[in-house]
Amino acid sequence: MTHGMALPPYATTYKDTQMKMESCRKIIAERLKSCRGERGMSLDATAKATGVSKAMLGQIERQESTPTIATLWKIATGLNISFSSFFFNAVRPISGTDIFPDDPTMNIRVIFPFDAFTQMEMFEFTLTEHHHQRSSAHQVGVIEHIVPLEGTVEMYYDGEWRRVSPGEALRFHADQPHEYRAVTEKTVFQNILCYAYMHS
Repeated sequence: MTHGMALPPYATTYKDTQMKMESCRKIIAERLKSCRGERGMSLDATAKATGVSKAMLGQIERQESTPTIATLWKIATGLNISFSSFFFNAVRPISGTDIFPDDPTMNIRVIFPFDAFTQMEMFEFTLTEHHHQRSSAHQVGVIEHIVPLEGTVEMYYDGEWRRVSPGEALRFHADQPHEYRAVTEKTVFQNILCYAYMHS
């Protein structure tokens, strides 16, 4: 008699993947619509403020498209909201092939969502396959703190690359274009963002 093999508790099935992607799209769409409504902004105005096309914004709101991590950062910056506000109820990594199909080698986990009192949010980034991520400038006054946990990562800002490994840390003004590059095959680091002032 043949018995089916049970999946380990951490395994992700196709159905789980689809459910997570649909849930993620819904959360992002609702957050984007809510922010536009609060500000009385049209899609045209939002496109101008974020640098994301009107067509793409419409697809995101209709849950027809999942934005890349870079695109979502642009939206957050343009609307002056925190990145974690898109995933305030996430309990598992919010990126990867199951959530951000165009960012398969970068995972982001929300450790602490944005807090209006401390003006901070905290993430855990995992880069694989020597991932290289380019980020546009965040809101004026934003400072990032990078604390490696595994592997080595290089950060580009102020016109030069800086390498940092476990036991070390660095911080920089993130209101300028900057880049992350995994030197090792896999890199895990904490990223703490401090905002100058933000409501959510």
